[in-house]
Amino acid sequence: MEHYSEQFLKEVVYRAIESDELDYKAAQSWNALTRTGRGKIVRHLIALANTKGGFLVIGVGEDRAGKPSLYTGLTDEESASFDPSAVGTFVNRCVEPPIDFTIERPVIDGKRFAIFIVKPFNQLPHVCCNSVDTELASGVFYIRTPEASSRPAARAVELHQLIQRAMRNQRGQLAKMLRGLLYESGTIAKNSDVQARFDDLINSSAEYFRHRKNPGKEACILQLSAIPDAGDSAEFALTELRKAAEEAWRWQPGIDFFDHENIDNAYITNVSLRFMATEADWMWQAFKSGLFHCIGAFPPGDTLNAEVLRSWCLCIAGFLGRFYANLGWQEEQLRFRVELLNVEGMKLDCGKGTPGVCRINDIQFEFCRSSADLSAGSAAHGARILRGIGERFNLDDDQLSLLTAPCFLENCCR
Repeated sequence: MEHYSEQFLKEVVYRAIESDELDYKAAQSWNALTRTGRGKIVRHLIALANTKGGFLVIGVGEDRAGKPSLYTGLTDEESASFDPSAVGTFVNRCVEPPIDFTIERPVIDGKRFAIFIVKPFNQLPHVCCNSVDTELASGVFYIRTPEASSRPAARAVELHQLIQRAMRNQRGQLAKMLRGLLYESGTIAKNSDVQARFDDLINSSAEYFRHRKNPGKEACILQLSAIPDAGDSAEFALTELRKAAEEAWRWQPGIDFFDHENIDNAYITNVSLRFMATEADWMWQAFKSGLFHCIGAFPPGDTLNAEVLRSWCLCIAGFLGRFYANLGWQEEQLRFRVELLNVEGMKLDCGKGTPGVCRINDIQFEFCRSSADLSAGSAAHGARILRGIGERFNLDDDQLSLLTAPCFLENCCR
C-alpha cells in the first residue's frame, strides 16, 4: 500500500464532495456499531475496490444541505476502535478475494479522523460471500457510481466493465512475468522501437502546437511528457481516455491552465484526445498508447512568473495522478520528461533574495514513478518538478524551499 502524505490526506478530508472514489461518514466507533452498521461500511469498501479504489473518511458529518462539511473528528476511543487488524477480520469474512486496504488515523487541524484507503482489485473483482442483513447480499458484486452510491452491479454494461478490467489486469501481469523471464534469459532486448514511437509522437505533438499557435522561435516553451515503459504501453479506447480525463477534472481546482474548457473543447483525433486552448498558448494530448504530452508558451519577458509556474506544475501533477488512476493503471511505470526551452538569461523570482538566472538555453530532466505513486502525492511531484526547474535557475536552498513551500502549493490547489 502506497504512503500518502499528511497534506494529501488533509485534502481528502476537506474535499467535501462525495464521488465514485470518496465517501464520508459521521463520527462513530467501530466497536459500538451493530452488525448491520459494519455491513454498510463493508459495502462501501467492496464498491470502492471494484471501481477504482478510493477513500472512506470517518469523522465528517453532513450539514443541513447534505454536504459533508461538519469536521467533528473522532474521540481517542473512537479512533482506537478502527484498528486495521480487527476491522480487517470482519471485512474479509464478508468478501472474496480479500480487499487490499489500510486505515490511517491522521490528526488534521487538531482533530483525528479514520481514513480507509482502498486499492482497486488486482486480478479478480470482489464478491460478497457472507450476507449481512439488508446491507450485503451473498453473490453480489458491488460498485461505486459517480453519484456516490455503493450498489450492486445490476446492468450488463457494469458487469462487462468489471470483466474487462479483470482481464486487462491479468493480461498485464502475465505480460510482465513473461518479459521478465525473457529479459533475464537474454532472449529479447528492451523494445526500443516502442520508445522511439513515443518520441515521434511527442515531437509531432510539439510541432503541431508550434504550427497552430506560432509562439515564435524565441518564446519560452514548457512541456511535460508522461511516457509509459515500453512493456507497459497499452491501447486504450479513445472514449476511455475522454472518460478518464473528465473524471480527473472533477478533482482539479480550475485555475490557470486547467478548467472545464479543457474537457468541453477537447476533441478526438485518430490517435489521441486533444485539447487546444482558444485564448492561451496551451495544448495537451492523451494518446491511445497511454502517452501524455502537454506544452505551453509563457508570455514574453525576461522573468519567469513563479506563481504561474507553481500552478502549472501542481495542476499537471494532480491531473495526471487522477487520469492514470482512472485508466486503471497502478504499478505501471511512467517516465516524466520535463523541458523548459529558450530560457538562457531568464530570471526566476521566488520572492526572496536576488532572482535566479538560468545560464543554459534549454532545461531538460527526467524522473520515473509508478502511476500509483503519482496519484498518491501530486503536491510532492509538483514540488519535484518545481525544484528541478529552480535548481537550473541557480536558486539557493532557501529560495528553493520557498518556491516549493507547502503553503504556496496549497494555495495553488484552492
